[in-house]
Amino acid sequence: MVKHQPLQVYERQLCLSCITGIYGCRWKRYQRSHDDTTKWELLWSLILLFTFSLLLVWFYFWWEAHNDYNEFNWFLYNRSGEWSDGTVPILATTAAGFTYIAFLMVLALCHIALGQQLNLHWIHKIGVATALLTTIIGVISVNQTWGQEWDVIPISLQATGPFLHIGALAAVTALSWIVAGQVARSEKTMFQVVVMLLYLTVLLGLYVVPLYITSPCIMDRNSLKQRPDVIGHQGAPMLAPENTLWSFQRALQMNVTGFEADVTISEDGVPFLMHDHTLQRTTDVQKVFPDRATIDASYFNWTDLQHLNAGQWFLKGDPFWTVHMLSPHEKDLITNQSVCSLEQLLKLASYHNTTVVFRLRRPPPEHPCHYSWINDTLQAVQQSGIPQSLVMWTPNEDRAMVKQLAPGLIQTSLEKLNPKSLDQSGISRLLLRYNQASTQEIRDFSQSNVNLTLYTVNEPWLYSVLWCSGVSAVSSEAPQILNKVPYPVWLMRPDEYCLMWVSADLISFAVVVGIFIFQKYRMSGMRSYNPEQIMLSAAVRRSSRDLNVMKEKLIFSEVGNGVGSAEELYADNGYDYYTNQGINQ
Repeated sequence: MVKHQPLQVYERQLCLSCITGIYGCRWKRYQRSHDDTTKWELLWSLILLFTFSLLLVWFYFWWEAHNDYNEFNWFLYNRSGEWSDGTVPILATTAAGFTYIAFLMVLALCHIALGQQLNLHWIHKIGVATALLTTIIGVISVNQTWGQEWDVIPISLQATGPFLHIGALAAVTALSWIVAGQVARSEKTMFQVVVMLLYLTVLLGLYVVPLYITSPCIMDRNSLKQRPDVIGHQGAPMLAPENTLWSFQRALQMNVTGFEADVTISEDGVPFLMHDHTLQRTTDVQKVFPDRATIDASYFNWTDLQHLNAGQWFLKGDPFWTVHMLSPHEKDLITNQSVCSLEQLLKLASYHNTTVVFRLRRPPPEHPCHYSWINDTLQAVQQSGIPQSLVMWTPNEDRAMVKQLAPGLIQTSLEKLNPKSLDQSGISRLLLRYNQASTQEIRDFSQSNVNLTLYTVNEPWLYSVLWCSGVSAVSSEAPQILNKVPYPVWLMRPDEYCLMWVSADLISFAVVVGIFIFQKYRMSGMRSYNPEQIMLSAAVRRSSRDLNVMKEKLIFSEVGNGVGSAEELYADNGYDYYTNQGINQ
């Protein structure tokens, strides 16, 4: 009879089994290894790290681009002809991909911390490759169709930079536990030197990054200028159908100081409010005039336009996910909205002493008003009875003639020019997209006689950054949100910020040094043992514990399960934990 006696008893290692099992499908003890990771697996680890970094930037981009989701959907509409919220699938896939890759990164770091060999399962390799290729395709697509939106990253860093720095510093400081463990465990001097140099380079880089972080919100509170005026872009399009009278009335309820609208000339010379080139998206033209639904909006006369409903689409499409917040009375008002003329808007603005700025689209060459569009619009302004000092005139064509006929209009430019050129042209206002003016340029304009208005500003963080920069007014699709921002989201004196980041650096440095010392002391007596033997010895020393709770994984239990013979399983994997004693007759 052969008698087998285990030399050592093992504890169940559920946590380690889950880490190695989920990452590389190595659920059994004999499948795990403390050998060095192969070059192939190191390459996949680098691919995983690159994918994580790219997805992190991609996720941050879409998080901050929330300010311009409506603009992105409009770009998609111009390409496909159908209105839909294209950001929903992008956000869903980005969040899922980032969560998955971040989880794999955590598992990889756990492998390194426990001294386990990295061996990413082939299914995960397919997942990582898919996430990488999908993100690259997304980046290329955005760069081709919406390239200007990349500017949101450096602009948003003016609001988030100081706090992202603290978060990155905390993460790299925590990473010192793994780095210190690897350095203390390794017996290769070159490996230790390379790892230490890489880690210290990243750490020191983070220590000095605040020297290069600039934010207009790091300023003396006494230097903060008055709150920028808020202009309702197309009224309040998140609460009512864009460019309708009810939309502008809702904007007035949100304390806007001005209106911004898009103007088109009808076939019989009546300027009316319309953002798109066609009437399909914002009216029921498909129902009323199905044979003319796709033609340019300017080829409809004013009588036909008045037969169209301009509110029902808002309730059906719910473009901003806000319809559920509306009262039954508001829904009734929206249902009865019609196309609004420029004259109607100007009369409303005149009654409330509100500024109006509009973008005028010139009709096509075959249009009856192609050459008279400026005169037709100027006539509508004069007929409305609005004081000329409340109208910001943006068309650059025939500007000299307009100055002679209506000298009281506020001459406004949509083209970025320096203050001197604007002054020479008699232009006192400038209307630009928010990414077209840097903080220094905004301050230069504020010191001149040119008032700068930036569009489209919907998020409190962006409004706060522009407020601290000194902008005089912003145009917004969400006046109801900005109305709740009575003060910048955050404001910090330079000495306060200096104290914050220096303190964070000192605390980080002290923690890193302490971790390295502790890991050196902890590993000094363990070089001749592997983690399983250390756990084993600790378990054996606890004499008070019943050995029955220590679930031993004998090689013979694996043999009983049909895995293989004892000699094959343990000799091939470098284990020497069991032996045979004698043969008793």
